[in-house]
Amino acid sequence: MKKYFYSIPILFLFFISCDKKSKVEKAVEEIPVQIKVVRFEKDFFDCKPSELQNLKAEYPFFFPENEDDNVWLEKMQNPLWRELYTEVEKKYSNFGKQTTEIEDLFKHLKYYFPTIITPTVYTVIGEMDYNNKAIYANDKLIIALELYLGKEHKFYEFPEYIKQNFEERQMMPDIVSSFSMRTNPPSKEQSLLAEMIYYGKELFLKDLLLPNYTDAEKIGYLPEQIAWCQENESYMWRFFIDESLLYNSDPKLPNRFINLAPFSKFYLEIDNESPGRVGQWIGWQIVRSFMKNNEKVTVQELLKMEYKDIFDRSKYKPKKE
Repeated sequence: MKKYFYSIPILFLFFISCDKKSKVEKAVEEIPVQIKVVRFEKDFFDCKPSELQNLKAEYPFFFPENEDDNVWLEKMQNPLWRELYTEVEKKYSNFGKQTTEIEDLFKHLKYYFPTIITPTVYTVIGEMDYNNKAIYANDKLIIALELYLGKEHKFYEFPEYIKQNFEERQMMPDIVSSFSMRTNPPSKEQSLLAEMIYYGKELFLKDLLLPNYTDAEKIGYLPEQIAWCQENESYMWRFFIDESLLYNSDPKLPNRFINLAPFSKFYLEIDNESPGRVGQWIGWQIVRSFMKNNEKVTVQELLKMEYKDIFDRSKYKPKKE
């Protein structure tokens, strides 16, 4: 009987939590969003050389003024570019599923940021610039489809830690990352903790905007990399404190713990077991703890707050090993 008695408040809290979540999602569903998608790569590769000037007039923002026309004519007819276009067409000839996902994402964005503009989506085939897979620019959202063909695609000659995110499922998290760059101002300080919390804010945005995505998908990890971080959270945090790294502004620290890399650099035996960017993951846990303990803070307020204030009020405690 005692066990049954204590289960009642737990179940009550569970249903309250579910109800709260469903209210947000119900409100999100009611927000009208209709996305217009322009398939620029189709228009480009289906364009005849004689029609190039018309194409440039229709899409002037894709054609730098100082670029010679021969560059574009060669690209149109180059066998490798045309093969890449064929591969993109195989996977994304119908963009309806992705359009629905983008609309759902922007419904969530408008719920939390009511004044944002619904952009026109332009799909393109670019130069395989993995640092700019999706670019959000107010009224335009540009998606480079050549970087979402699946990590095992024959065209990808990249290290595993980079191409593991060349999956279709990374498209929405990449869009949120680009949105975050325009709404999440970096700290004036360059400490490791400031960098950690900057990316923690970005990842918390993904919690809000991509509720049906896993943590691994949000940060671009494999499931086993998430598991490694969870298992070693306390150890990593103790290392940062013992080595006095949190408020350290050594320019080498971002490459060790923040930036894209095959592994993080503790300069210990565990390095090869660790994923890169563990500092981002820890920053995410700090921001999650802050928002849990400061429920009245809005996401807009969070993005404007300085990292020290967030950290001091987060009551962050890593999970014990």
